[in-house]
Amino acid sequence: MATTNPRNLSEQMPASGFKKFWADYSESPLAVAALIVFLTILFIAIFAPFISPTNPYDLATVDIMNSRLPPGSEDFSGNLFILGTDGAGRDMLSSIFYGLRVSLGVGAFSGLVALVFGAIMGLSAAYFGGRYETLVMRVVDIQLSFPSILMALVILAIFGKGVEKTIIALILVQWAYYARAARASALVEKNKEYVEAAKCLALSDRRIILSHITPNCMAPLIVVGTLQTAHAISLEATLSFLGLGLPITEPSLGLLIGNGFEFMYSGDYWISIFPGVALLITIVSINLVGDQLRDIFNPRLQR
Repeated sequence: MATTNPRNLSEQMPASGFKKFWADYSESPLAVAALIVFLTILFIAIFAPFISPTNPYDLATVDIMNSRLPPGSEDFSGNLFILGTDGAGRDMLSSIFYGLRVSLGVGAFSGLVALVFGAIMGLSAAYFGGRYETLVMRVVDIQLSFPSILMALVILAIFGKGVEKTIIALILVQWAYYARAARASALVEKNKEYVEAAKCLALSDRRIILSHITPNCMAPLIVVGTLQTAHAISLEATLSFLGLGLPITEPSLGLLIGNGFEFMYSGDYWISIFPGVALLITIVSINLVGDQLRDIFNPRLQR
């Protein structure tokens, strides 16, 4: 009688948990590379004050005599500016590091708040139904019928520019996407047997929504959240470029691009190009990670 080697049997068993997720994610080398790039950008953003050559917004370290130095230049003190300087004499490499910190912070925080609020609205609308669901979804439909940039411009035109006001504008623009995704997932889950069993046990509606339905709706929300974070970063950059987003005291990649745009015609390309490249790499890496997550959580979309 043939015997089975336990080692061979364990090797044939499918991986579970994180190993299974990583096995699925690592099937795409492009997605793995995008994740590495994004984690590197995240590391730079978090530790920008420690790894930046200078603090570009510290007046004690900025010299106007170093204005618009090309990449690879040195000042009279021998300080090397790898990516050159901008019109105010600030080191472009340090400015990009700080800009990544602000752009990612604004995009991630606004996305997180919008996700929580949108999920609450979408899940409750799907669970309770009736006129409440109709009202919530009509508001969502009306909001999604307008371009995001147009709504953000109107909101900031009313409240003015600033970090807090930009975050509020991004939250108001994004929550509808999360509400629609949460409602679509909750409509599938609320009619399943485990929800009916929870109702038979006389559990409260709040407990059923938070403890039973919400965990099973997190996968699509994570995917939407990843893609919307990239959208929020690009939207904030557009607003800052137009002069309606963050103030000049709070640098972001969009503001850096806008500050260097006036020097493009004089040949000082690096002031806008390098922040633009950093913004492009950030958005593309996040989108590629989100695409791979979407393929994993939705087998019908697997390539």
